[in-house]
Amino acid sequence: MTDTAPTPADLTLEEKASLTSGRDFWTTKAVERLGVPSIMMTDGPHGLRKQAAGSDHLGLAASVPATCFPPAVALGSSWDEELAQRVGVALGVESAVEDVAVILGPGVNIKRSPLCGRNFEYFSEDPIVSGALGAALVRGIQSQGVGASLKHFAANNQETDRLRVSSDVDPRPLREIYLRGFQRVVEDAQPWTVMCAYNRINGVYASEDPWLLTQVLRGEWDFRGLVVSDWGAVNNRVVGLPAGLDLEMPASGGVTDAQLVAAVNDGTLDEAALDIAAGRVLDLVRKAGERADVDGFDVDAHHALAREAASRSIVLLKNDDALLPLDRDARLAVIGTFAAEPRYQGAGSSLINPTRLDAALDAIREASNAEVAYAAGFTLDGSGDAAALRDEAVAAASAADVAVVFLGLPAAEESEGFDRTHIDLPAAQLAVLDAVRAANRRVVVVLSNGGVVALPFADDVPTILEGWLLGQAGGSATADVLFGDANPSAKLTETIPLRLEDSPSYGSFPGEFGHVRYGEGLLVGYRGFDAKRTDVAFPFGHGLSYTTFSYGDATAELTDTGDLRVAVDVTNAGDVAGREVVQVYTSLVESVVARAPRELKSFGVVALDAGETRRVELVVRRADLAYWDTRVDEWIVEGGTYTVDVAASSRDIRSSVDVEIAGDEVRPLLSSASSIGELLENPVTSPVIRDALTPMFGDDEGMLKMMASFPIGRLAAFPGAPVTSAQIDELIAAGNA
Repeated sequence: MTDTAPTPADLTLEEKASLTSGRDFWTTKAVERLGVPSIMMTDGPHGLRKQAAGSDHLGLAASVPATCFPPAVALGSSWDEELAQRVGVALGVESAVEDVAVILGPGVNIKRSPLCGRNFEYFSEDPIVSGALGAALVRGIQSQGVGASLKHFAANNQETDRLRVSSDVDPRPLREIYLRGFQRVVEDAQPWTVMCAYNRINGVYASEDPWLLTQVLRGEWDFRGLVVSDWGAVNNRVVGLPAGLDLEMPASGGVTDAQLVAAVNDGTLDEAALDIAAGRVLDLVRKAGERADVDGFDVDAHHALAREAASRSIVLLKNDDALLPLDRDARLAVIGTFAAEPRYQGAGSSLINPTRLDAALDAIREASNAEVAYAAGFTLDGSGDAAALRDEAVAAASAADVAVVFLGLPAAEESEGFDRTHIDLPAAQLAVLDAVRAANRRVVVVLSNGGVVALPFADDVPTILEGWLLGQAGGSATADVLFGDANPSAKLTETIPLRLEDSPSYGSFPGEFGHVRYGEGLLVGYRGFDAKRTDVAFPFGHGLSYTTFSYGDATAELTDTGDLRVAVDVTNAGDVAGREVVQVYTSLVESVVARAPRELKSFGVVALDAGETRRVELVVRRADLAYWDTRVDEWIVEGGTYTVDVAASSRDIRSSVDVEIAGDEVRPLLSSASSIGELLENPVTSPVIRDALTPMFGDDEGMLKMMASFPIGRLAAFPGAPVTSAQIDELIAAGNA
């Protein structure tokens, strides 16, 4: 750019319009006469997907080699903000090397249903986890002078009809569940860009919703960056731009630029709105231009980081009889195509061309001192002689001390662009497992899947590793965990149900005729399972280790800022070093609003040597205790006695403590439609209305309770009413003063 950075005032109307849409699939337009360069955006979010050649019309051509880190489904299970930030730094470095200004990620959408085809790109069913890890990734990426793009804003929780469907969500779940993670990332990390989603929210396209893009994002959260559309998400650019959509991607061939110019000229679009959007594009270009040139990156170091991240992302679901870690001298049978042909990432726009790829079979053979037999057991496409493949697996298992069976979902069964219709593993794979179990009871199951799967064999095998999709180093990381070179520390950030039908969203996913009703309200994920006391296969927050951890008595105290400081002693009670994810949940039983039995509010990871005890201190932000009060359209912290649970999972509470928290004053606006109960809650009107009702009901609290829902405006019409309409009007005015 020129020595003096251009401003919208330096641009012609046509130049301003041109800046606010793409040049092609991945780059913005330049303004050469002012020295404004074109910049590149490209897909992430768990690796760089920059096309090796010119941008094609779909943006799906082969990409340059890049480190494929564990996707969010796996990295989220680490619960490790420091690790996520280091991965973000590496993503930023690789983006800088390729002169990419913005990498499109992270995605922090909530896993509303296990069926969502894109769940592998998202962290959790909980907004605190999603927000904290998303913010860590953004901080890491942007520390390298590369912008992040927080996506997909908002309520984009399915792939079915994703470009048109209206996510119909009530205000409380929208604020408390689906927007809260985005809010955490924006307020904590200020991403350079936010990507608006394809879908509609309560009937309005995200790309043209001023409430979402301006009132909430900028007005309430103080977002200072640029809003970019998801690729192809613009429905009406003349409507979207003044709503807060700054940049349309990809290019429209100049069609929508011309529409903006025409709208300004005919007075239907205020040019000031175009000035604002163009100014934000210029600011993004300026920030991208401040980055120093980067010549290259350490491929080996990034692969090592990918391996570390993958090992921290593998969840040990069960380990009966301490079957793991494996004895290096044990004869092993490795069974399952996934061991030799790893499924390590999801399908769709996030497909990374890895710098290298580790297969678990190779890594296991390298780590073992004994014979390691291999049998494919099944094919991913159903071809081949199933009976012969199964017999080969049984023969290998029969001759082994331990059978390590790799099961999972073929890529064709889950992807961006469509949702699953079930959560079952392929029947052929389950048949192989049954046959192997009959031949050898010492079975370790290793799963490869982007979304949760039903585990009908959970009670019948001693050991299960949930390996998710682990990125390019997942094979080596799996061997590290199997042999104990890495002690598993990951925990579930989503519930594994016994049946799809148990999921809270079942029956209202994926909707019909262009609408999906979020019928479960606040009771998403573990909140719903716990509220209905539904048995699950493995609960939110669960994950085992090769050691055990004991917890002391928790304490909780309020800080000067109103936050809650929770402390607990955690001891590694085993004989190997390990890491524990300490979780803090809160509940308020006596509440004026509906709540889940408990909600995650803070978490942290502590590393402990064998026998070591450390004091773990976690902070629950006062803001995270607030609910969205629909009467006043504000966040409100309700006063009362909160129970603080310090836990190893949502259903493994280790210590609890009660703490009294002062609430925010709530003064809903009164009217003649307000109930007698609402007037009794107002400090001004309560004594007056109570005195007025005494002649009718005396001290009968039962009658007062019965009348609590009666609209005050109707009381004056009753025969012998203790108040007149004029007195009610005066009372309401006094209460609202």
